[in-house]
Amino acid sequence: MKSAQIRQKFLDFFEAKGHTIVPSFSLVPDNDPTTLFTSSGMQPMVPYLLGQEHPLGRRIVDSQRCFRAVDIEEVGDSRHTTFFEMLGNWSFGDYFKKEQLTWLYEFLTKELQIDSDKLYVTCFGGDNQFKLPKDTESYAIWKELGVPEERISFYGGEKNWWNRGKTGPATTPIGDPCGPDSEVFYEFSDIAHNPKFGEECHVNCDCGRYVEIANSVFMEYLKQDETTFVPLAQKNVDFGGGLERIAMAVNNEADIFKAVEVLEAIIKELERLGANASVDYLANNFPLRIIADHIRAAVFMIQDGIVPSNKEAGYVLRRLIRRSALQLHQLQIKDLVVWKNLVGIIAEHYGDLYPELISNRNGNLEILLAEVNKFNETLEKGLKEITKVEQLDGKLAFKLYETYGFPFELTEEIARERGQAVEYGVFRAEFKKHQTLSRQNSKSKFGGHGLILDTGELKAGDEIELKKATRLHTATHLLQASLRKVLGENIQQRGSDINADRLRFDFSFERKLTDEEKERVEMNVNHFIKEGLKVTKQEMSYDEAIKSGALAFFKQKYPERVTVYTIATNSGEIISKELCGGPHIDNSSKLGSFEIKKEESVGAGVRRIKAVLQ
Repeated sequence: MKSAQIRQKFLDFFEAKGHTIVPSFSLVPDNDPTTLFTSSGMQPMVPYLLGQEHPLGRRIVDSQRCFRAVDIEEVGDSRHTTFFEMLGNWSFGDYFKKEQLTWLYEFLTKELQIDSDKLYVTCFGGDNQFKLPKDTESYAIWKELGVPEERISFYGGEKNWWNRGKTGPATTPIGDPCGPDSEVFYEFSDIAHNPKFGEECHVNCDCGRYVEIANSVFMEYLKQDETTFVPLAQKNVDFGGGLERIAMAVNNEADIFKAVEVLEAIIKELERLGANASVDYLANNFPLRIIADHIRAAVFMIQDGIVPSNKEAGYVLRRLIRRSALQLHQLQIKDLVVWKNLVGIIAEHYGDLYPELISNRNGNLEILLAEVNKFNETLEKGLKEITKVEQLDGKLAFKLYETYGFPFELTEEIARERGQAVEYGVFRAEFKKHQTLSRQNSKSKFGGHGLILDTGELKAGDEIELKKATRLHTATHLLQASLRKVLGENIQQRGSDINADRLRFDFSFERKLTDEEKERVEMNVNHFIKEGLKVTKQEMSYDEAIKSGALAFFKQKYPERVTVYTIATNSGEIISKELCGGPHIDNSSKLGSFEIKKEESVGAGVRRIKAVLQ
């Protein structure tokens, strides 16, 4: 059964149970500063779990695209991917455990025809420290459904507890909804237990014999303080089932890269393109899995407005692309047509669900190839330097990495071919030393929304640079206000970079600005400057800031207490109100004259403006 069929069966099944189908949210979280990516179906639903009324009712079903950066290093085995689809059904204060577990079991065993003898379930075993009870109710429901006692297990701690971030009662953030969960595992009986994961195998073992395919979370608590959990005003159901892992169970295929047709199609194309170098999945499954996973994830990230960079989400995207490029290089698949073909496979596979992947195929490919070409230049420079050196070691590996971005893995491989060794510990020590020196040397540096300023004294030249950058920081807020005024309030910031000479501002927009639009944007900013607008600063909680109408953007992580800068006219009309790390000038009249130098594309649906103050 193909994954698209499983997805549709799930949506249809729960729609028949009174649920409304809602579309997937972006991989870039909206108004959630706690994370760079949507990594679970729960994230966009938190307001409704806390009691806010969902406009489409109390029963919702969806398939949410997700990305988990923590799994990057795990990719290469038979069951981990960074990008995945999370099938989810939700009850916001409506049905609870009985209905959820009954419907789930029916869906798995009747709709998908999964062999019930291969299913195992786990329940929350309680937590005495936090006075959280054992979930005997779920246990009893599973028994009533016909699951034998020997296939029902209790786990405490973090194993059967769910919240945002790292799970477990102790690590649940204060103010977050949370609760016990009941998980369903599928047994791949042909897989032998690996002793490195423990002497004996068990349902929650990480050896791969048992794979979690479904998780029913009963969101019924709120963490009030470090030690206290209180009942939520409503009891919720938050179900999550990884589509790709369910496909493994449906097809009784322990290798996720064979169970999911798009991943299998990517690997077959890689085998075809690497035929001259004898590339085949049996001998090269580790690098082929990395490429297949990373390119799929990269295409979806680019489609959702992320572009490769040295910061935050852009850095993760760059890492995915470069890891893929490195594996292709090592497999001797050097024809750039591989990227075009794989982007095409992904677009065609998901085109019915996400037609924008087809319409933006060329733009997404352009961003990928730009990063691949940069990386290929890096490889050439590094390889040229290596030919000049007789002995490779950890210090040289870091020098190549720091100077050219040359991957440690490739230096290590070349050293191995020479019969030499590159010590990773030495490489890491040099890396940490470099980080320390960089922090000491960064007296003032702008990045994103805020200014990172060391506590050391500034030299006279530094003060001048700081004042210039401060003016541009305030001008960035006025630029965004002008863009929203000219192009519409759907404009969202996608990144910014400010130094003493210019500002760079990335924003969501589907097309090139006309000359007239650029003139209007520039004219508005200069009008704001001449108005002599007052810039005020307030400190408040993040929730208070959002309720007050302040804009906040997904690429910035905010603390509990935030700073809000408001730019307003003397009559009180608000021109701009944003969460920001500052600093800013106190009046727009001090900015001078604003001029747009360049407006360009940096990816599908993302534009960039470079501007200066005269």
